[in-house]
Amino acid sequence: MKVLPIADLAVIVLYLLGMIWVGFYFSRKNKSSEQFTKASGSIPGWAIGLSIYATFLSSNTFLGVPGKAYGGNWNAFVFSLSMPLAAWIAVKYFVPFYRGTGEISAYTHLEHRFGPWARTYAVICFLLTQFARMGSIFFGIALSLQALTGVSMKLIMVIMGISIIFYTVLGGIKAVIWTEVVQGIIKTLGAVLIIYLIVTNMPGGIPKIIEIGKANNKFSLGSFAPDFTKSTFWVVLLYGFFINLNNFGMDQNYVQRYHTAVSSKQAAKSVWLCVAIYVPASFLFFIIGSCLYAYYSIHPEIIEVIKHQVAIEKLPTTATTTQIADAVAKLTPADYGDKIMPNFMVTKIPAGLVGLIVSAILSAAMSTISSGMNSSATVFTVDIYKRYFKPGINEKQTLKLLHIATVGFGMLGMGAGIAMIGVKSILDVWWTLSGIFAAGMLGLFLLGMVSKQSRNREAIIATIIGVLVILWMTFPDIIPAEYTFLRSSMHTNMIIVVGTLSIFLIGALLTKTRQLKTT
Repeated sequence: MKVLPIADLAVIVLYLLGMIWVGFYFSRKNKSSEQFTKASGSIPGWAIGLSIYATFLSSNTFLGVPGKAYGGNWNAFVFSLSMPLAAWIAVKYFVPFYRGTGEISAYTHLEHRFGPWARTYAVICFLLTQFARMGSIFFGIALSLQALTGVSMKLIMVIMGISIIFYTVLGGIKAVIWTEVVQGIIKTLGAVLIIYLIVTNMPGGIPKIIEIGKANNKFSLGSFAPDFTKSTFWVVLLYGFFINLNNFGMDQNYVQRYHTAVSSKQAAKSVWLCVAIYVPASFLFFIIGSCLYAYYSIHPEIIEVIKHQVAIEKLPTTATTTQIADAVAKLTPADYGDKIMPNFMVTKIPAGLVGLIVSAILSAAMSTISSGMNSSATVFTVDIYKRYFKPGINEKQTLKLLHIATVGFGMLGMGAGIAMIGVKSILDVWWTLSGIFAAGMLGLFLLGMVSKQSRNREAIIATIIGVLVILWMTFPDIIPAEYTFLRSSMHTNMIIVVGTLSIFLIGALLTKTRQLKTT
């Protein structure tokens, strides 16, 4: 088992203690459910913007993006380029809408619009999205720390989960936001430090990195051909736009922050600040991936060791030397991309600085997980428990329920992370799952907000058809082999695009048909 130097362990321990101290500090003022969920509308816009940025910049970005860039190119960066348009729509329509309703839950208005079923459906989609998000992040952080310490991934997830649960339960949304402000700064500095260390360890420096990158097409944003069966520029752009529209418009993680702002103007500013920081910051992680590709291109012997380790992980313990060699030969850079940065951290980052990098990765994970736990607990309390079980519970009972739900969702997130052990790409898993779960609720939300005349019947029919379309695209093998031509050939990133448009357009068409019949 590897053991980190004392200096690195000290940095990590101080960071964790600092996060827990924040929870204790805000627990003194966290005496009501409004404080726990809204911070009584007392947070400045710049802090909320940094908080939203920190939630976006999760460990999926910190580890998954360099792995993706290493195994491919900069195609996934197009996701970031889609953010400004989604942010503009959010600032113009979503922020004033939610601030005007005053409802802490992003889904309460769906019941007013279409009935209880719509609210419950959206809540289920949101909670499934959170399980996928928290699980992928738990997995990502465990992957790195295992490479550094040799401790089992399951044990790492449990230890980190307990730490995150502790300060989130104590401090509520105010602790979440202010810790994310710190975490956002730490993780950005961590990315800059990693680039510096790679470049200084690279013979030939930046010119050599660029030379190798160009020769291997590592800086491409993807094909511009109108092909929706592959991860082209247009597929990622559409996926990014719809996911970001869902984030800013339907995701409780972000909507809840609008209510913590001092004013609507400050809430709007927070969205633009997030975009202004996230787009260039995410670009840093694609640079890291390309730098790592160049570095390991001149060290193929290290890659062979990594490939051997990956092959052994995928094979049974009884595998022969020949079977292992065959498995190694079949591996592509995409198969082991997520292993590259942890390897660099173990072998090339000097003692003392490793602690800073690990703290940055912990920041990337903790910010998103704590936010997901708080928002999930809020939605469960408001949209499920108080709606269907005990609507008349008092303030003390509500706060207690929020605490219990926070712990529960933290545990479920850990379970999802453990279930993901062994996946090939963190980023691919997260993008696929988020697209599946988000498609349905975004389409329903847009139908209710844009098509003012749509009624409950049209919404139900449109949602059922939309869900069937999502299932058809997600599980193409459900179509028998003799009807292969009926299977979806579109890329999985198109699920949220097609699913959302199916619900919205079918609902709008049914509404228009009804109106024509009545005239």
